Amino acid sequence: MSRRPEPPLPDARNAKLMVWVGDELVSREQAKVSVFDSSVQGGDAVWEGLRVYDGGVFALDAHLERLERSARALAFGEIPSRESIVDAIVQTLRANGMRDGAHIRLTLTRGVKVTSGMSPHWNQSGPTLIVLAEWKAPVYGRSGIHLITSGIRRNPPQCLDSKIHHANLLNNILAKIEANVAGVDDAIMLDIEGFVAETNATNLFIVRDGVLATPLPDHCLPGITRAAVLRIAREAAIPCAERRVSLAEVHAAEEVFTTGTMGELAAVLGVDGRAIGGGEIGPLTRRLQVLYAERTARESQRLPI
Repeated sequence: MSRRPEPPLPDARNAKLMVWVGDELVSREQAKVSVFDSSVQGGDAVWEGLRVYDGGVFALDAHLERLERSARALAFGEIPSRESIVDAIVQTLRANGMRDGAHIRLTLTRGVKVTSGMSPHWNQSGPTLIVLAEWKAPVYGRSGIHLITSGIRRNPPQCLDSKIHHANLLNNILAKIEANVAGVDDAIMLDIEGFVAETNATNLFIVRDGVLATPLPDHCLPGITRAAVLRIAREAAIPCAERRVSLAEVHAAEEVFTTGTMGELAAVLGVDGRAIGGGEIGPLTRRLQVLYAERTARESQRLPI
């Protein structure tokens, strides 16, 4: 059987990455987990996305606290200390020479099982920590994005609480497939009652009558960028509310934007074929993008890298 050619990377610098897996740094080619690891067996892992700004990581403590809370909610038998996780992050960034323009996918799995099976009883070796840092600019750029509404619903709390930042992302992946087929950037996911929850990858904000609104964090992840935007808005005396948001409100909104570590604040120019705000980035979105950039520059936690 002939070997497939290596596909091009989005950023060629990532061909020589060093990745933290378990308790050591390894090359990209060696960066693997066991077939007995819980992440392979059942998506049994928690994760965080971190962004590196000028030698620091924005909201690092908040991300690590959420990682720990998620692991506790999933009854992980062991969780690495915050100091050991930060040390692994620092070593990974140093090894790759990264001080800015990088994104980190931080994953903690329940670890390796002694035999395949669902029960955590078989996890007897402790968790597996993965620090994957890549050269990666905000994924949506600055020109704005387009969305559709997915037919895949967000899990309700009675099925799987969205406050657990888990790595079982099949719902989100199915919604993203719908977006890909439609030729747009991402997909809005509704809750089981038909209200807006979030997109497959980000939180969502709308502007209506000059007031900022975002869905309640019942069926969506209460994102850290989302929380930062709410704080920024309140400090800037921008009216804002967390409430139920209907799809009709999104379609008729003056402005819509998404928030997330991977994409920061991205203006939404169209939803389901409807132009938002005349198809241009709105003034409140632009203002919040500037305020958020100032916040990340001012408040990123400096690391010895």
